[in-house]
Amino acid sequence: MSYNIKYDNVNDTVNNWNKRKQAMVRLIKHYNPQVFGTQEALYHQTTYLDSSITSYAYVGVGREDGTQKGEYTAIHYDSTKLKVLATDTFWLSKSPDKVSVGWDAALERICTYALFQNSITKNRFYVFNTHLDHIGKTARAKAARLIISKMRELNTQKLPCILMGDLNLTPDEAPIMYLSKQLHDGREVSKKPPYGPLGTFNGFDWNAVLDKRIDYIFVDGFKVESYTHIDDRMENNKHISDHLPVIAMLSFTP
Repeated sequence: MSYNIKYDNVNDTVNNWNKRKQAMVRLIKHYNPQVFGTQEALYHQTTYLDSSITSYAYVGVGREDGTQKGEYTAIHYDSTKLKVLATDTFWLSKSPDKVSVGWDAALERICTYALFQNSITKNRFYVFNTHLDHIGKTARAKAARLIISKMRELNTQKLPCILMGDLNLTPDEAPIMYLSKQLHDGREVSKKPPYGPLGTFNGFDWNAVLDKRIDYIFVDGFKVESYTHIDDRMENNKHISDHLPVIAMLSFTP
């Protein structure tokens, strides 16, 4: 599952985090993904999800200082089923190993990854979770190539791999076309027809036509059994976040 949960903005009134967080936990618990990646979560939001969803743990750091400051691209996982063998975060810039802003980006942008092992089957796989810049066109294009380069550098054994996140790009834009050539767009290769609205961005507008797709799950070495944009709402019909969560059911290829 990939989920931009909307950062806790103190100026938000109607869509305040405290009015949304319990519904978000219920949604995640209901769909029960073994792994879910968040975007925009601040430290207190990340730890709230971690403490509210028992048996899960997470990896990730804040993008502004490499520890707790700023937004995370955290990867939460079911610690009863999965073990982390390796993890790190890199910045989407010319200096990926240190806190930095890349190219024409407005802000620091990061990608967190983890190498997981299933505790029973011993299958191993990588998960990369990211949030590309909302302003910098060059930054988005360069970041897509940097992520693929890092994947190749790390994944020398060619293990199954997942890339998820809010990419701030629609499917017809060049960086998504590039990623779709390097990996498989889960929605396009799903065995079952994709379910839910076409788009993932709602802007907290409960009457919006959901046709802007900017959140993705890409895979390599997995079969995609199903792919869903989840349009679950709160009891008052308001959106839980300004993005829909994306969930894919995956299986290992023989």
